[in-house]
Amino acid sequence: MGTTFSKEATDLDTGRMSKTAAYYLAFVALGLTSATLGPTLPALAENTRTHLREISFLFTARSLGYLIGSFFGGRLYDTKAGHPVMAVMLLGMALALILIPTLSLLWLLTAVLLLLGVVEGALDVGGNTLLVWVHRHLVGPYMNGLHFFFGIGAFLTPLIVAQTVLLSGDITWAYWALALLVAPVALWLLRLPSPAAQKVAKGGPAGQVNHRLVALIVVFFFLYVGAEVAFGGWIFTYAVELNVASEAVAAYLTSGFWGALTIGRLLAIPIAARVRPRYMLLADLIGCVVSVGLVLLWPGSLAVVWLGTLGVGLSMASIFPTTISLAERRMTVTGQVTGWFFVGASAGGMVLPWLIGQFFEGVGPQVVMMVLWVDLALALGVLLVLISHSTRAVIKVEE
Repeated sequence: MGTTFSKEATDLDTGRMSKTAAYYLAFVALGLTSATLGPTLPALAENTRTHLREISFLFTARSLGYLIGSFFGGRLYDTKAGHPVMAVMLLGMALALILIPTLSLLWLLTAVLLLLGVVEGALDVGGNTLLVWVHRHLVGPYMNGLHFFFGIGAFLTPLIVAQTVLLSGDITWAYWALALLVAPVALWLLRLPSPAAQKVAKGGPAGQVNHRLVALIVVFFFLYVGAEVAFGGWIFTYAVELNVASEAVAAYLTSGFWGALTIGRLLAIPIAARVRPRYMLLADLIGCVVSVGLVLLWPGSLAVVWLGTLGVGLSMASIFPTTISLAERRMTVTGQVTGWFFVGASAGGMVLPWLIGQFFEGVGPQVVMMVLWVDLALALGVLLVLISHSTRAVIKVEE
């Protein structure tokens, strides 16, 4: 009987690790896709014969799609087997990558980016939700690992784009190469059984949904993800237009941001097992504010831009997964709850990059760092309220 129990436990652990590995690969694919727009934005503007003010609407369209995918995707994972849903989203991403560089009409490109955002949002919600269902209260280090692999994909994309453009002369083969990397992940997911959906319990502090806490996290994600998407999407154009770097160096600068994000998430895996989420989040936000502030003070220095970019990447690294871990400690994280988190994240990713685009040509490249600093300072304020509320809620329940 003891041997049977041991074998069942081993099989269970193996199953968990297989699913975790599949989610990690899916997030490499998501990172590859998510980081395409920034380094290829000038080329897409040339393809569609538009100005940056006009084509910056692509950020809005994609994030609107992300919002839609997040909202409906969360409910989908609560009612359907998760792995087939994620596989369909991955195939949709590959198809969009094939189409994007071939389009010369802005409205058609916008429509494809909108649909790409839908499948990205649904995949993002699925990976985060299913990982929580697999590991439950032990999810902290695994969640940082998940977003570490997203960072790997995002780090590789500008390098793939830069090298492919050097070889072929345009961005078409860069997008097609990324599509070839994304599609096979869907096949692995289809081979694995989906985890059972997590239900909201009737009692207990972690068995209920704290709606005020959900609302605060939604606002926090709006501000934070807006900053991450805006920085990753605009740092290339910022550096080039400010004459701080050539296009090749700016591409490596973009990779530096995603690379620092990736390294930070790797470092956060052991830290998350030892440090409380609220302390990690405070340190992260302060690091973001200081790093962007440095670039604001010395915008013409390539060394400072590199320092600030790497600092922002490292500081942002664990914010998203750590916030999810904080939520898991305070309440049941269903697909619908995760969906609401991603609605806030998608809205932020939609508004902030678009806002920067509206002022970029009129005010100048400096507007990128100005908007980012204000946004991150606001995020720090919301985090303080969030920590205070979640702590009071736990104390009240314990009393």
